[in-house]
Amino acid sequence: MTPGRVMGAVATLAIGGAAGWLCSVLHTPIPWMLGPLFSIALLRVAGARIEAPLPSRYAGQWIIGTSLGLYFTSAVVREVAGLWYLLAAGAAFAIVLGYVSGIALARLAGLDRTTGIFASVPGGAAEMATLGERFGGRVDRIAAAQSLRILIVVAVVPGAITALGIHGADLYVPGATTFDAGGFAILMGATLAGSLVFQAFAAPNAFVLGSLALAIPLTALGADLSSMPPVVSNAGQLLLGCALGSRFQPDFLRGAHRFVGAVATTVLLSIVLSTMFGAGLAWVSAQNPATLVLGNAPGGIAEMCITAKVLQLGVPLVTAFHVTRVVVLLLATPAVFARARRWYRARDRGGSP
Repeated sequence: MTPGRVMGAVATLAIGGAAGWLCSVLHTPIPWMLGPLFSIALLRVAGARIEAPLPSRYAGQWIIGTSLGLYFTSAVVREVAGLWYLLAAGAAFAIVLGYVSGIALARLAGLDRTTGIFASVPGGAAEMATLGERFGGRVDRIAAAQSLRILIVVAVVPGAITALGIHGADLYVPGATTFDAGGFAILMGATLAGSLVFQAFAAPNAFVLGSLALAIPLTALGADLSSMPPVVSNAGQLLLGCALGSRFQPDFLRGAHRFVGAVATTVLLSIVLSTMFGAGLAWVSAQNPATLVLGNAPGGIAEMCITAKVLQLGVPLVTAFHVTRVVVLLLATPAVFARARRWYRARDRGGSP
């Protein structure tokens, strides 16, 4: 990195840290992620030359993935496994939600259906942009819409849950309750290794899923090496918030008011539909409604799971919902879209989606 970029990265983390501290003083939801995210995004759109380096995003995901994995004790793993049918229903719903929102976005924003759908499927932003490009979609619009989706969901969902006074309904606790420096070093080293392996195989959300892949079995087997210190967990949120805010470009709103308005409208539609679906699942399964609403919210895996952690809302179940959704969406979206495109072309007599 050049000296200028180093100074920009330092400024980004300093501004994000100050915003996170202010939000924590104001008792906003998930302050150490929301504060950095909005402050950096606003400054970026205003033209400030600041950005978080890519490793900060990976570091934040690594810390968050590790902290989430500590909730998966053997009893919790058995409980979550017994709810596999809810996870399958949530993944199937996510596919339908992506297509409903995508078609609506295409019509509202004047986009082709390919771009609209891949811009709306609630998978990883980078992964959906890559898949969309394969099928001829506009990568810039897909990436922008996915980033805006996460921003809106993170802004709306935790705030709504907090405003309703829902907190601490599910009494899940991490397996390890005390901090041990040596055990913590071993834990973080193991989950970093898992993350790097997943990254080497180009897995989506590699530093979240790779950390979970090591932290979950360690916790389930009773290897309670160490708890996650709050300051480290907050640092993970800070790094992730700065990385998310850095996605926004100075020209984000320039000449794209119709597009941004259409994305905001369809994301809010997705939030309403997923809330109704989560509440319906809770009604038929006798689970906590807030947990299932959060588990089906169309946000990113790290953002929604850290929300569950901060608000103490069924962290393992919310994590399982989002991990299942990411895996299913990435595996199923290409095949489902190819079939849907053939159907559209037959209906439109040779038209392109």
